[in-house]
Amino acid sequence: MLRGFIKFCMKIFSLIVFRVKTIGQENIEKGKPYIMCANHRSNWDAPILVASTHRKVYVMAKAELFVNGFIKWLAKKCCIFPVKRGKQDIEAIKTSLKILNENEILMIFPEGTRNGYEKRGKLQNGTAYMVARSGVPVIPVRIIGEFKPFHKIIIEYGKPLDFSNYQSKKPEKENLDMITEKITQAIFKIGEKNKI
Repeated sequence: MLRGFIKFCMKIFSLIVFRVKTIGQENIEKGKPYIMCANHRSNWDAPILVASTHRKVYVMAKAELFVNGFIKWLAKKCCIFPVKRGKQDIEAIKTSLKILNENEILMIFPEGTRNGYEKRGKLQNGTAYMVARSGVPVIPVRIIGEFKPFHKIIIEYGKPLDFSNYQSKKPEKENLDMITEKITQAIFKIGEKNKI
């Protein structure tokens, strides 16, 4: 109930303050598990995406955000769980696989940091690892616009990407590199006509 209330308030806030418009939600079928991968522009990305997506979304977020007790409690209520960056976090992997096994949506930001792609940072294979382990489809998402009051934001959901042929408990690095590259390309190819 608390989560639903927070999501409702955030949705109203996003519509009024950021004039959020969503495109392509029909690509997200009911009752199917997905890994949702979006570009990372702002700290607003996760809450706005959760509020704007018509299905329940679980979010993997950096562990550094969970130091504050209130934030930790609120995150748990809002289906946000921590991941330790820079190493294989077994607990986060188990949580992610459980979410996907229950036919829910897991949201990950492949860049790992804000505007990582634009900064030419090296993209990590953590997302690709989850894709290969689970075998579930990936929904690429493009966030277009600046998170400034009363500036329009467009969220476009692309068509699902199928990597089930690469499903493995011990995926090979070359396959992880390929999955990472294809997801990145998919994110930045969608929404070109909607650039603001």
